[in-house]
Amino acid sequence: MASRPKGFGMTAELQRKKDGKYDPELEKQIRVWFNEVLGGQVLKPDADQADFHESLKSGEILVDLANTLGGKYKKNSSKMAFKMMENIGNFLAFCDTLGVPKTDIFQTVDLYEKQNIPGVINGLHAFARKAHSIGKPVPQLGPKEATANKREFTDEQLKAGEGVIGLQMGSNKGASQAGDHYGRPRQVAGANVYK
Repeated sequence: MASRPKGFGMTAELQRKKDGKYDPELEKQIRVWFNEVLGGQVLKPDADQADFHESLKSGEILVDLANTLGGKYKKNSSKMAFKMMENIGNFLAFCDTLGVPKTDIFQTVDLYEKQNIPGVINGLHAFARKAHSIGKPVPQLGPKEATANKREFTDEQLKAGEGVIGLQMGSNKGASQAGDHYGRPRQVAGANVYK
């Protein structure tokens, strides 16, 4: 890993925020899921952020996972940085082919340089949900992914809706500006201040 300065000020604060999002329970869940899908104990079952990073840093396990689910990627076993990052990139490309939203998935540097391990864990959860929702032979992890519920309306229904004022428009409930007097001094009712 490249030696990066820890940072000061805002950089350090942002890193503390990222690290604060770490949830050991989510990490345990993804470890168990990996072991079930790959058929063996590929990852230790106990949550350990440093071990998680070291286990996945080379990207080899991720390429194995992608190939198990139908990918055709060459696994690089070299310990050269660009080969490890290529493995991670191949996994991310596979995520894209499955349809995992780009906003849910992590970036290569998040994993390789240990910049955002909570983001990696969340991205792997999103991958697991998507793989299950499109029918891949994997166990369900987390909540079921939402499906589209497209509505079709007839022309009559659309025309009927044009005359209705929706509640989003708001209501004045009979209010008017009668009685508002701008520019006059404030009137205190019932108070005799000048005695």
